[in-house]
Amino acid sequence: MRIAVTRRYGFPAAHVLARPEWPPARNERVYGKCANPAGHGHDYGVEVTVAGPLDPGSGRVVDPAWLDALVRERVIERLSHRLLNDDPAFREAVPTAENIARFVEGALEGPIAAGSRARLVRVRILETPRNVFETGELR
Repeated sequence: MRIAVTRRYGFPAAHVLARPEWPPARNERVYGKCANPAGHGHDYGVEVTVAGPLDPGSGRVVDPAWLDALVRERVIERLSHRLLNDDPAFREAVPTAENIARFVEGALEGPIAAGSRARLVRVRILETPRNVFETGELR
């Protein structure tokens, strides 16, 4: 039997949605007010879903404290209270919520597989009440 578990996290960060090689007018056309060179911030929500068999001893898919520490170390401490454009992960990629989801997936997928019997199946980034972005096994 496979069971999925979702843990929720959050971090505040800022970004500027703009490609440096594009002129300001094109960035504004593509990204709207989010292309403001002064940047703007969000209180991002992050949901990490892992799935796998139940451990016969603990009755859990994954140790939540272990997963929390992993997410804190690999994602939260790196991105929290930062201008995301300054992070090497976004040197070549505009720090859109879609690219943040891809970053989180890449930061967690291998360590989860290596450190547990579970596997990462989904990452959700909640940017605003109206904007939610997902990567992974989408239905």
